[in-house]
Amino acid sequence: MHRRKFLKTTLTAAVAGLAAPALAQSKTKLRVGYLHTVAVDGQIWTGVDRGFFDKQGLELDLRQFNTGLEVFQAMVGGSLDVLATGAVLSNFPARGQGKVFLINDIEVATAQLWVHSDAGIKSYADLKGKRIATSTGTTAHVFLDRALRANGVDPKEVELVNQPMPAAVTAFISGAVPAVALWVPFNVAVRDKVPDAVKLTDASAYYPQAAIIDGWAAANGFYDTNKETLAKLIRGWSEANDYMISQSDAALEALQKGHYSQTPIADIKEQFKAQKMFTSQEWKKYYTDGTVTKWLQQTTDFFMANAGVKDFTPASTYFDPSLYLKTLA
Repeated sequence: MHRRKFLKTTLTAAVAGLAAPALAQSKTKLRVGYLHTVAVDGQIWTGVDRGFFDKQGLELDLRQFNTGLEVFQAMVGGSLDVLATGAVLSNFPARGQGKVFLINDIEVATAQLWVHSDAGIKSYADLKGKRIATSTGTTAHVFLDRALRANGVDPKEVELVNQPMPAAVTAFISGAVPAVALWVPFNVAVRDKVPDAVKLTDASAYYPQAAIIDGWAAANGFYDTNKETLAKLIRGWSEANDYMISQSDAALEALQKGHYSQTPIADIKEQFKAQKMFTSQEWKKYYTDGTVTKWLQQTTDFFMANAGVKDFTPASTYFDPSLYLKTLA
């Protein structure tokens, strides 16, 4: 009897010992869409590489897209739970598709307008009647529209060539169009392959009036039923974000080595300077005082006016700051 009891106890303990690690290793899988630019995926890769998301019990299933339009379409179609993107963050949610809950940074000089030096374009006035390649409905398009208007050119006076950004840049490099509105890091290809190309201006000339927010949105149903998972994402993001700010040199070197190996570190640092970041605690002020809502709304107004949509959801409704403020209280 004693022997049987001893064997039973030993076996139970052994099974428990095997089960404990399995339970400890179980993680919540999160399907994440993103754009491959430091302003969007910097915190993602920093958090993955340094184990900040892992510490929160999250496994990020990362899927890269070329534009915010594509990544939102994927989420609306049900293949993503959350996404990180640029200006399009102010578009789909205004149409009731997605809930904004986390902000990455502000794009200060990431959007740029490049022209061929031999095309006779020395000012914005010279763009009248010219073809400009860009991806409409994106950060580059928002920037271009504001830049044209600020310089006395009606956007209707230029011909927009709407293409995915890689194709738009290729069209410019080949000489098929005299101008291209893009976002970094696509400027690197232009600079390297068209040495005579001229950067007419970038978005910094219109900041903060034309501030463009980068950040995160969740599918409507996912947001409603997975607040704890999103809180874990926010906590992991917070550590990554603050590390990028406090240890920027180390963070950028790791990003370049692990995820931007084809891009020189000098270009990575240039991209980093083109965005404005705040610590996770500093963001609280902008969430609370309505600044983030205002920045989102001004981009939403552009998208809705451009699409002729009059009945849309305001940023004060599609952006929910409460989860971030509660998580990092």
